[in-house]
Amino acid sequence: MAELIKAKTRRDAALTLSSHPSFSLLAVLAASIFLLGLSIANKTAVVSNNSGVQPAGQCGSWVKEPDGGSFTSPSYPSRYPPERECIYILEAAPRQCIDLYFDDNYSIEPSWECKFDHIEIRDGPFSFSPIIGRYCGQLSPLYVRSSGRYLWIKFFSDGELEATGFSARYNFTADPDFKDIGTPSPLPFCEFYLGGPEGLVDSQQISKEGKALATEAVDCKWFIRAPPRSKIYLRFLDYEMHNSNECKRNFVAVYDGGSSVADLKKKFCSTVAIDMMLISALGVVRMWADEGSRKSHFRILFTTFRDPPCEENTFFCHSNMCINTTLVCNGVQNCVFPWDENHCKEKRKPSILEKLNSTNLAIIGVTCSIVLILLIISSIVQIKQPRKKYIMKREAFDPALFQEVFEPPHYELCTIRSAATVPNMADMSNEFEHFQRRPSSRCVHNHHCGSSATSPGGSRSNLSIRDATILPDTLIQPVRPLVPPTNRRSIHVMKHSYSDVTGDCDVEEEISTVSGQLDDQNLQAQRSVSIGF
Repeated sequence: MAELIKAKTRRDAALTLSSHPSFSLLAVLAASIFLLGLSIANKTAVVSNNSGVQPAGQCGSWVKEPDGGSFTSPSYPSRYPPERECIYILEAAPRQCIDLYFDDNYSIEPSWECKFDHIEIRDGPFSFSPIIGRYCGQLSPLYVRSSGRYLWIKFFSDGELEATGFSARYNFTADPDFKDIGTPSPLPFCEFYLGGPEGLVDSQQISKEGKALATEAVDCKWFIRAPPRSKIYLRFLDYEMHNSNECKRNFVAVYDGGSSVADLKKKFCSTVAIDMMLISALGVVRMWADEGSRKSHFRILFTTFRDPPCEENTFFCHSNMCINTTLVCNGVQNCVFPWDENHCKEKRKPSILEKLNSTNLAIIGVTCSIVLILLIISSIVQIKQPRKKYIMKREAFDPALFQEVFEPPHYELCTIRSAATVPNMADMSNEFEHFQRRPSSRCVHNHHCGSSATSPGGSRSNLSIRDATILPDTLIQPVRPLVPPTNRRSIHVMKHSYSDVTGDCDVEEEISTVSGQLDDQNLQAQRSVSIGF
């Protein structure tokens, strides 16, 4: 009985609240919040699908889903309008590819080689990507699969013979090239926002700001916002892909106007990247690198500019660019050509004196004062201290230390000697005549001891011989008749040798100093004495 009373009480309370106007307001508010959440979720799902179409709003319906979507030709299922060109670009997530299907309700004006109305499909994000096929007529294209994460589709109609058009569906599937990796881990959120007259887009910011680990795959975007009515110039300072020419593993893409694939301007995955000029005020740089390509790196200098005529506080770059004057002579080339860095005065480095401050001056002053005081003290000590005199003893002096030893070549000069015993004068005369008749001496080397015929000046031995021939005329003296000569004078030519000569030069002769005339006079004097006796 008590339980029935409690249930009835609860039912009456609920009826009372439902009839209250404030309760109705709360219910409406809760429903609005729920619907808003659903719309945000749907919007998030649409944004995650990065496919796009150009021109937007003129190329049929487009439905985007997280795992695919669908699109149609203009006015489908009615006839498409004439002279229309639509570009559909499909983009899958990294490590995925695209499967494309066409519905059976398909009709496009037939022509030879589909030169008029047609659908063109390319395997990639650009109009120059490898072509898969060109289709027209009543039969829909076959199943199409991309080799990578992009498909480029163009629908074209001329001015005549319109038809129903087409409807297509696409799905994102796992790329078979990455089947060994398994289910890829979710990518970290990695976005950067830049602005100003210039700036630097650097891949090193990923690790410096902790956006991702070095072992994680990254899909990062840099959003560059320029002032209104401005454009963006991108100049690559550094670029290197670790896995070159493998666009599935690493690339750098540039978007002009947004991050949608429809705004894709250029994609680099080879060994070279070129500078780019964006025509909108929003530029996006995107880098994709898997776990094995994290060594890929790049640096891009961006400069915002306006078209001429240049306004105040701007500099004309001679390439249809007006940049901010703060970028002139800043040591960085911001123009396409280095007009902003030409005719700039070289910035002089400040000298050491200009770098000094009060602290440095105080330290230098104290140091100099201490050094000066020490010099004064040392000078006073030197003056007051008596000097020691060192006297060298005479016995300790060695003159050989101060004289250069010089030994000339060894000579044994001619000597004059007297014989102890004197033979008769006739023997001396005969010996002297015999010496004069000799054609030459026993000398081997004429340079030192040569004959008088080959050497007019003669050597020292020749000089001795000449002296011996002249000597009798100068030594003629009156001889006492009764006193025979008791001494015999002769010239003895001694040995003359050089140590560096291979041969020996030996001359040893005895030359009588008394001529034949002197001998005759002595004989006559002896005869006269004997006759007198």
